[in-house]
Amino acid sequence: MKILITGICGFVGSTLAQAFLEAGEGLEILGLDNFIRPGSEVNRGRLVRLGIKLIHGDVRSGTDVDALPEVDHVIDAAANPSVLAGVDGQTSSRQLLEHNCWGTVNLLEYCKRYRAGLLVLSTSRVYSVAPLAALPVDVHQKAFRPRPGAAWPYGLSEAGVSEGFSTAPPISLYGASKLASEILALEYSETFEFPVWMNRCGVLAGAGQFGKADQGIFAFWINAHLRRRPLKYIGFGGGGHQVRDCLHPRDLVPALLAQMRHAGGTKPRVVNFSGGASNAMSLAQLTAWCDERFGAHAVSSDPRPRRFDIPWMVLDSTLAGQAWGWKPSTSWQDVLEEIAVHAEAHPDWLEISGA
Repeated sequence: MKILITGICGFVGSTLAQAFLEAGEGLEILGLDNFIRPGSEVNRGRLVRLGIKLIHGDVRSGTDVDALPEVDHVIDAAANPSVLAGVDGQTSSRQLLEHNCWGTVNLLEYCKRYRAGLLVLSTSRVYSVAPLAALPVDVHQKAFRPRPGAAWPYGLSEAGVSEGFSTAPPISLYGASKLASEILALEYSETFEFPVWMNRCGVLAGAGQFGKADQGIFAFWINAHLRRRPLKYIGFGGGGHQVRDCLHPRDLVPALLAQMRHAGGTKPRVVNFSGGASNAMSLAQLTAWCDERFGAHAVSSDPRPRRFDIPWMVLDSTLAGQAWGWKPSTSWQDVLEEIAVHAEAHPDWLEISGA
């Protein structure tokens, strides 16, 4: 089976490529990357040594995508992953949509031509900001948790945010670009009869992640703490109590392989994949872990709210377990330790990865 991974020299793409090879499925892997992200060049040599053919190209370019050889499946890991993209002064709104929406259209046209399956790595940020931002929360062990006994929005439970949660705007330009891509992909699949899978992921994290606060918060925080760089809790009173779950990308491989093997039927096309409540933590808890691992480091605070931020985001991946027999296999402790070991071995990682 031949697969194409877009954005293969990014953290997620390169991690998946190596994990696929280690799975021993006899896959032939082809990779596409435009190498515009700081740090992506670091992964090029490693992937070539693994026998992966890399193509320098851009999903935003229809001619680049049209020139790709035929494959059986495409895993789309090429995107601008920042929820602040388009409004942060670093990326224009047009650039965001070209990356995350128009790039998907080019891949859909490619998959239509070859009847290739498309597996999209989507995001938890397709879910509505307003009900999540207004969620009643309490502080428990330095972390927010939904207030017991309060009225919770439909689709939310102690297990997290399920696929039934609202996706009504506002969800951020980033979230809208990913949701639009999901809708387009599902329509293409229905109209032109090729399989697509929308995999909404929690916060992906692991060694070698590009350490930027708006994209790889766990890698950024650990690297910055180790180097005694300035760190700041932003919003929600400045206590660092906001919570996210973490998921190692390699844990996705069993589900992705199952999706590629699936020949039809009624499996759900939109599914959450996450570390879940057991793999969730607040920034304050992450700081406490770093203090114990590296020694104490003071964190400043700014209580002012930040656009699109929410106090608690944990994805409920119950449906992934029901549909694919899937569950995460890497604990948050192992994820953090892996990042820490990489940070100690790469003292210039924040500079290399553009933070």
